[in-house]
Amino acid sequence: MLDGVAEVPREDWNALVRDESPFLEWDWLASLEEAGCVGASCGWQSKPLLLRDNGRLVGACPLYVKGHSEGEFVFDWGWADAAHRAGVDYYPKLLVGVPFTPVTGGRFLTAEGVDRNACIRTLGAALVKVCGDNDLSGVHVNFCREDEVEVLREQDYLLRVGLQYHWHNDGYSCFDDYLSRLRSKRRNQVRRERRRVAEQGITTEVLYGDTIPDEVFGPMFACYCVTVDNHYYGRRYLNERFFDLLRERFKKRLCFVVARRGDEIVAGTTNIQKGDALYGRYWGGLEFIRDLHFEVSYYAAIVHFIESGIQRFEPGAGGYYKFLRGFDARPTYSLHHLRDPRLAAAIARFLEAERADASETIAQLNRQSALKPRA
Repeated sequence: MLDGVAEVPREDWNALVRDESPFLEWDWLASLEEAGCVGASCGWQSKPLLLRDNGRLVGACPLYVKGHSEGEFVFDWGWADAAHRAGVDYYPKLLVGVPFTPVTGGRFLTAEGVDRNACIRTLGAALVKVCGDNDLSGVHVNFCREDEVEVLREQDYLLRVGLQYHWHNDGYSCFDDYLSRLRSKRRNQVRRERRRVAEQGITTEVLYGDTIPDEVFGPMFACYCVTVDNHYYGRRYLNERFFDLLRERFKKRLCFVVARRGDEIVAGTTNIQKGDALYGRYWGGLEFIRDLHFEVSYYAAIVHFIESGIQRFEPGAGGYYKFLRGFDARPTYSLHHLRDPRLAAAIARFLEAERADASETIAQLNRQSALKPRA
């Protein structure tokens, strides 16, 4: 283990990431470290786990020693409380994942041409050993891939299933194609919401990659701050320095949807784009304008997706209102190893019931989709 992804040469780390989630790229993870968004002082101690074969880097995990459960989006506070009542120290623990980012991606990065399953097994066993050697309560692998689930369950990791709402481009050639797939009640609702925004003199613009003007980053950080500050559960995990580093290092992956009244930015969303997928991360409005959240976070973005050939939009955790706008339920996966056998047995029983409930909920939601079946 090292003291941060920044200690790994950028080209070596990204050679493992390849076409994987953009949040796994060196520029994102190292920028979180450099900006101080993660670190020992804030309960996110970066300790990437590396696997080498004769000196060649063939595998890695983005790994953190956690002193709390904040910023993970796979909520285990109930587990921590149960551990406390049983006299078990739940913190510190190990987390394999991306800080503050509920997006599925490879948690076991492997080099091209190696036996991926063998690398996952080796890293999975190493994580368990790290827990034992350092008296940590367990290891949690959040928002992982299905192939990782298959391998680690063989090593007695416990599976947790959650759900998110994702948008998929079902061959739409324009926004009206998408609207035509919505059931009439939802279609009329979308039209009303878009009309009300336009009637308030608001225009939207999509700014992508190197075309994003540098002066937009300040207002976009302000939009991020407004949202987290206005909710009791909000946390300013990110800071202005991180946004500066995104401007310097990560602009090619950024997609801002900006709302203006005249020349003034009044709202915006910070999204990340890679390949044929876009990930919605941070929305904020500098003033309250009815229905603007839906226009900026979803409708204007969907226009961009269709025009740009984006096939999948993952807007993050939560939000049943996404389901009402044609975002269908999809499962997410996490894996958990708990060292204490009593705690592990109790959580295993809980997860068995939770998985059955999640499966039925996803099936029921998809039967009730806001999208009409294809003729």
